[in-house]
Amino acid sequence: MAELDLDPEAMLQRFRDRAQAVRSRPLPPVGGEERSRFIEQAQIDFQDFAILGDATATMEDGVLVLRTDLRPTGPG
Repeated sequence: MAELDLDPEAMLQRFRDRAQAVRSRPLPPVGGEERSRFIEQAQIDFQDFAILGDATATMEDGVLVLRTDLRPTGPG
């Protein structure tokens, strides 16, 4: 089996870039329920890409491990 040429930091940067692209994506000229669905999907996409973009990546015995701390920060 060929060795995988993977750059985890470059991969994580692509997720950060995707999160930014979703955040700056203009709303299409739709209204009502379609607009609500578009906004909801954009929020989900941003969340998913941002979580992965915030991860730290390590290779452990040939397994790519992405670790993201989702614990709340700050007071409260």
